Amino acid sequence: MISLHQLRTFVEVAGSGSVRAASERLVVSQPAVSAALATLQREVGTPLFERDGRGLKLTDAGRAMERYAGRILALVDEGLHEARVAAEMGAGCLRLGAVTTVAEHVLPELLRGFRAERGDVVIELQVANRVSIWKLLENWDVDLVLAGRPPQLDGFTTLATRPNELAVIARPGAGAKGIEDLARATWLLREPGSGTRVTTEEFFDSLGIAPPRLTIGSNGAIREGVLCGLGIALLARDAVRREIAEGTLEVIATPVTPLQRAWHLVAAADREISSTARRFVQHLIECGEFVS
Repeated sequence: MISLHQLRTFVEVAGSGSVRAASERLVVSQPAVSAALATLQREVGTPLFERDGRGLKLTDAGRAMERYAGRILALVDEGLHEARVAAEMGAGCLRLGAVTTVAEHVLPELLRGFRAERGDVVIELQVANRVSIWKLLENWDVDLVLAGRPPQLDGFTTLATRPNELAVIARPGAGAKGIEDLARATWLLREPGSGTRVTTEEFFDSLGIAPPRLTIGSNGAIREGVLCGLGIALLARDAVRREIAEGTLEVIATPVTPLQRAWHLVAAADREISSTARRFVQHLIECGEFVS
């Protein structure tokens, strides 16, 4: 019979691609890790890993196993957590995932309000681009995700939304007023995989332009780049609200902006969220930040 120890060992090796790294994280010997993997593979009846240089990579069978192993461990951890909360042995834990813009400019105030109401809750926040963030939710590594529209898959369900307006942002006097100016200007874009980058490229297509581009891996760095005149950018107003109010940045009107989008508060459709996560959703709706 497969044990939880074998599954945890499998997940750690799958994530790191290394028996050595897994042994360090699990605080066991490398032979113990190898033995657990060997026992698990005998139980499954097929190899789950194959050599990849000096490391290991998942076989097709291993990739199929990975998702379920992670979910089984998540359910065990959640069951322990809920039992302790019900017995008043624990304060509760909220595991959130968020794309960078939300994590930097929206969540801090939301979490401040929630903690004022439930200061005993332990909050864990993972920040990533949209590709990685949906993977975390799919694998049940987080309870809720705050991001743009989720992929059109059966595995996700939107619980509530919040307006998210995107506009072209520039330093005052930048001079990019017409489409020709926009086509000549240098645009600051997030890295591939970012939702903002995808939206910006769709924006270029809608105007029929292919301007010079500079990839920068964070919203904060893009904002600072626009402030110093490095270029212009399509950004969520949430990311530059203070600078617009102070007059250090301005919105440039275009034929297709501002773009009206929404931030989505999303859960896994095939899993009941924890009691702590339910309280957080209720808090956001009751304080008027999100609508269901």
